[in-house]
Amino acid sequence: MRRPRARTALLAMALATAATACTGSGGGHPAAAGRAASHSAAPAATRAAVGPGQDLLPGMPPPLDPHDLYAADRPGRLSPVVKDFPSRVYVPNTKSDTVSVIDPATYKVIATLPVGHEPQHVVPSWDLKTLWVNNDLGNSLTPIDPATGKAGHPVPVHDPYNLYFTPNGKYAVVMASKDRRLVFRDAHTMKVVKSVPAGCGGVNHADFSPDGRYFIVSCEFSGDLLKVDTARMEVVARQKLPMAGAKPQDVKISPDGRTWYVADMVAGGVWILNGDTFGRPHLLRTGKGAHGLYVSRDSRRLFVSNRGEGSISVLDLATGKPVAKWHIPGGGSPDMGGVSADGKVLWLSGRYNSEVYAISTSDGHLIHRIKVGNGPHGLCVYPQPGRYSLGHTGVFR
Repeated sequence: MRRPRARTALLAMALATAATACTGSGGGHPAAAGRAASHSAAPAATRAAVGPGQDLLPGMPPPLDPHDLYAADRPGRLSPVVKDFPSRVYVPNTKSDTVSVIDPATYKVIATLPVGHEPQHVVPSWDLKTLWVNNDLGNSLTPIDPATGKAGHPVPVHDPYNLYFTPNGKYAVVMASKDRRLVFRDAHTMKVVKSVPAGCGGVNHADFSPDGRYFIVSCEFSGDLLKVDTARMEVVARQKLPMAGAKPQDVKISPDGRTWYVADMVAGGVWILNGDTFGRPHLLRTGKGAHGLYVSRDSRRLFVSNRGEGSISVLDLATGKPVAKWHIPGGGSPDMGGVSADGKVLWLSGRYNSEVYAISTSDGHLIHRIKVGNGPHGLCVYPQPGRYSLGHTGVFR
């Protein structure tokens, strides 16, 4: 971590970036790292959030609330960029090479879009204007215009298992799982800027620190976590999770910026991590096949999809304790998804059941299940509240 700059410099940067919070252009559709030893990053003091004196990643919009990273994600708080987009649920079907489009008002599939081979996730661009379909084995990204719901011409991108955007909107970060690389690309053109060896197997999911200076990455097949310097585009620390056969999945930071949660399918729970010190994490068990992580619209709860047992665990983010577990009637395989714009519905793909679940966030009852294509995975609810997207199926700040 760099030392804080002068307060006057930070204020000038904040004023310059605040105006672009909703209208920046990063990520819209236009038509070798140093050696990393375990715990090699210098320890830093744990923060409550991003305060006025902290050194934000240049160009990053300042947080709305220094105590809540998700303050921009309140119910119905849609950016002017997306406020007129129709509400839809986009479901990539990995085995069908299609995206099913659901109208959440009727719970009906209203369109099926052919895309590339093995689409894994549908990812909102940083500027909120484009949805990118990650065609992993097709080595391409298919853009969808969320205003019309129509797909555009694929853009060649090698091994795009997952996709993120740096908090300043400058770069797209491709999680090239099979290539074992993090590939930084220009967020506008998708041209390669820097390809970084991950040194681990199955780079997968990520989330960014409150100041945007680093991000934590999960490595599914080797059981590692990485710490990556955003500006330098380098892996600065690596550690093996303390369980044989660990298989980390989704990554999410707490609203106050103090705690990182990493879902683990084999461990059956979430690892609790201090990202600043990058010390040894401890495990909180939630359920078999813990996979996806979603913060409620009031920033009070974390929903954990337990794919292996057909349940959703609910954690109280103030205490870090489980407060409920909701089971899908008749079983299922809840995987990836997101929370509706009004915060009332948790939408999840049923990975092995060719279906999608609409679940009440108030009491966990199953509102509806919808049949889709084969192997539904990184479902995207769109639009959602927020000023900009960090990627995946919708991580907004």
